[in-house]
Amino acid sequence: MNIKPLADRVLVKPAAAEEKTVSGIIIPDSAKEKPLKGEVIATGNGTKDEEMVVKKGDNVLYGKYAGTEIELEGTTYLIMRQSDILAII
Repeated sequence: MNIKPLADRVLVKPAAAEEKTVSGIIIPDSAKEKPLKGEVIATGNGTKDEEMVVKKGDNVLYGKYAGTEIELEGTTYLIMRQSDILAII
């Protein structure tokens, strides 16, 4: 993949949505919530005011409405600012 985020942006691959609940009920596609965690695929170089803390391969938690959804080679990714990431897990 030839995509390199600029400045303080991060490219994240969202984790797959859960298929079943704890009790074993299968959740239909229309009722699944978007996952709020994912894996960092690429990062920008940061800015003079903000250095990059996350790095490629980190698993992160991000806000519900964070980032812009893009599709590359049939896979969905999110591109967001580092400040939209809440935690590294």
